[in-house]
Amino acid sequence: MKKRTPASRPQAKKATTKAKTAKPSSQPTKTAEVAKPQAKSVATSVLKVGQKAPAFSLLNDKGEKVTLTVLKGKKVVLYFYPKDDTSGCTKEACAFRDGISALTRAGAVVLGVSPDSVESHVKFSKKYDLNFRLLSDVEKTMLTKYGVWKEKSMYGRKYMGVERTTFIIDAQGKIAAIFPKVKVDQHYEEVLTTLQGLS
Repeated sequence: MKKRTPASRPQAKKATTKAKTAKPSSQPTKTAEVAKPQAKSVATSVLKVGQKAPAFSLLNDKGEKVTLTVLKGKKVVLYFYPKDDTSGCTKEACAFRDGISALTRAGAVVLGVSPDSVESHVKFSKKYDLNFRLLSDVEKTMLTKYGVWKEKSMYGRKYMGVERTTFIIDAQGKIAAIFPKVKVDQHYEEVLTTLQGLS
């Protein structure tokens, strides 16, 4: 049996989940915007909760073409991350890997998206025994559509890169929640809680 490479899992804390589930409220969430009757939309990307998710067609780490159309009828956890096999991205991927059973029971499919090549995804997936697919967006087409390809700054230097963001798409193909500027610790837990609250 293939031995999984150890990776730190986010430590569970008592329910302090940042993402709110679908309950009528006049107060928007701070971390994730979730589809609900009276909530305002998050302004951190070009997309807003309740909008139809932009279509895409990309190759995954198996060399298969993946489109949003074929996923209709399922909830989709679409998480955008900067780069394969880096500290934060590895921690995030392994948290989704270890929690995949609960996410599947919640009716969701997990897809990771980055500007890395298919070959890079293959190595990353094999190294950490990932049990979900990674999409390659070398041309940044999907990253741009979802508003996550942005100007960033590090040590005073500006550059373009991926802003770590997660979208939850409902079974009808609409955006149900947005997690902008994701912090990888506890992110899996807040995604799962949000999924479980969706009808």
